[in-house]
Amino acid sequence: MANNDPLTAPVLVVGLGRFGSAVARSLVRLGHDVLGVDEDAALVQRFASEFTHVVSADTTDTEALRQIGAEQFDRAVVGIGTDIEASVLTVLSLVELGVSEVWAKAINAKHARILERVGATHVVRPESAMGERVAHMVTGAMIDYIEFDDGFSIARTRAPKLAAGRTLLESQLRAKFGVTVVGVKRRGEDFTYARPETSIEATDELIVSGPTRKVETFCALGNS
Repeated sequence: MANNDPLTAPVLVVGLGRFGSAVARSLVRLGHDVLGVDEDAALVQRFASEFTHVVSADTTDTEALRQIGAEQFDRAVVGIGTDIEASVLTVLSLVELGVSEVWAKAINAKHARILERVGATHVVRPESAMGERVAHMVTGAMIDYIEFDDGFSIARTRAPKLAAGRTLLESQLRAKFGVTVVGVKRRGEDFTYARPETSIEATDELIVSGPTRKVETFCALGNS
């Protein structure tokens, strides 16, 4: 579409179930125009006042997508999950129409592989990702956690005892554990960017990044 600014460009969201509608709401809050599409007329009616435009259409049909102007969008999100065939055919149709970025939800690894093969540029597995995140938090080693596809993670964790009362330069956490301390949060204060001279207190929280296994190992120190 005419607006090429990725920060405000309109987005097509197909499938207005829990995942798709949550993505659409967030996009609207961020200032994007959203065209929401679902085959279920009741869902379309429910979200008519929330999103910029909402229409009912069979998105597995390339011609139906063309009629609603799908080819004018640079970005689309396919939130169809349980109907794998509809999910795959919708992604394929969007790719055929020339949508340059297609984000698609997958319900399992096999579904994800199929979506990638038919042209989805980004595949997400929200249930799997949230399960992994919660598991790390339940152990008590991490306060928050994000893992990326390439084996890289960012975590918020408690400062380990071995770092308390020392600067980052003195504790040599990166050399010893292979992680980078990105920021430090002290009680009653805002997060600050970590520097070699930054001192760590026993009650501090750290934002650390690095290879997933090394981040997990490091964060376990804050729970001991």
